Amino acid sequence: MAGLSLNPTKITTPTLQSHKPIYRFNSLTNPTKTQLKFPTNPAKTHPKLLHFRHSSVSESSVSVPKEAEVDDEEDDPTAEMNYLDRETDPESISEWELDFCSRPILDIRGKKIWELVVCDSSLSLQYTKYFPNNVINSVTLKNAIESISDELDVPLPEKIRFFRSQMLTIVTKACKELGIKPIPSKRCLSLILWLEERYETVYTRHPGFQQGSKPLLTLDNPFPMQLPENLFGEKWAFVQLPFSAVQEEVSSLETRLVFGASLDLDLLGIEVDANTLIPGLAVASSRAKPLAAWMNGLEVCSIEADTARACLILSVGISTRYIYATYKKTPVTTSEAEAWEAAKKACGGLHFLAIQDDLNSDDCVGFWLLLDLPPPPV
Repeated sequence: MAGLSLNPTKITTPTLQSHKPIYRFNSLTNPTKTQLKFPTNPAKTHPKLLHFRHSSVSESSVSVPKEAEVDDEEDDPTAEMNYLDRETDPESISEWELDFCSRPILDIRGKKIWELVVCDSSLSLQYTKYFPNNVINSVTLKNAIESISDELDVPLPEKIRFFRSQMLTIVTKACKELGIKPIPSKRCLSLILWLEERYETVYTRHPGFQQGSKPLLTLDNPFPMQLPENLFGEKWAFVQLPFSAVQEEVSSLETRLVFGASLDLDLLGIEVDANTLIPGLAVASSRAKPLAAWMNGLEVCSIEADTARACLILSVGISTRYIYATYKKTPVTTSEAEAWEAAKKACGGLHFLAIQDDLNSDDCVGFWLLLDLPPPPV
């Protein structure tokens, strides 16, 4: 049983088949063995955030009571946000998530308003500011980033993640001029979910809101490319792991594993019972550590089973998609791939990637907890 904070969902676990059982991973019924062929050359159920804190543009929420902040925002959807959690050490916030894009809101000139939205993954820092469309450039963004640091009295971050490929040049230039490392990545989950919440609670209530307005900068979903040789594996298996075991693997990232990435499921509003089976992909390689090291620098976002092409697609960064593996298309393999995708959707998009020395190994060399989310509505 797993539920999402605003949309409790009864999880059903489809019966899957196993390519080969591996340690602690539940083998999938009717085992069949399939070699990994790396290339030679229902209703939307996802979490929503419930606990954003708001302030007016002229007041920092460091000194504004929480209830007053929320009331102010509810009364005025045009208000901007400037918030830093009192209990958070500013020096500990070293990475920001950023979106700089137009909104479905028109100004008095009849032009779309742009908005800068910035947070950290824990939502200890939250900042929004509107801009007219005739000042959108790297200088404006650079100055705004510096303003956030000054207004909230926090140091400039070491890294800034952003998920729109169309803003690559502007964001990269602004960051580099400030000595910040720009990271194109769809692993901006707190930001993406916040944008969805703002669409429902702020933008639609704004007096300039334009119903049916399409996003100016849509997210790319390009045709998958061939996988680089350094990312090749040797064997793979569709697997499922009890959530309690997933938590153990995530905890071991800090103590045992060198490679991988986790998610703050509590913050993202995902509630999963310990016995819920989470679908994943296990990949084995005789060079598992080098493989995991290369994967660690890719900003791994999600894995998709493409039944039409009989392949697995690995999404990394902003818009890079690789044909991660292929399989012989048969009724059995198609059914298994469909069941794996159904299990992923039943868990609200939650899944994982595990890299091992061998599919019978007791340990993982790398472990990535992944969440497949739809793009934000703006």
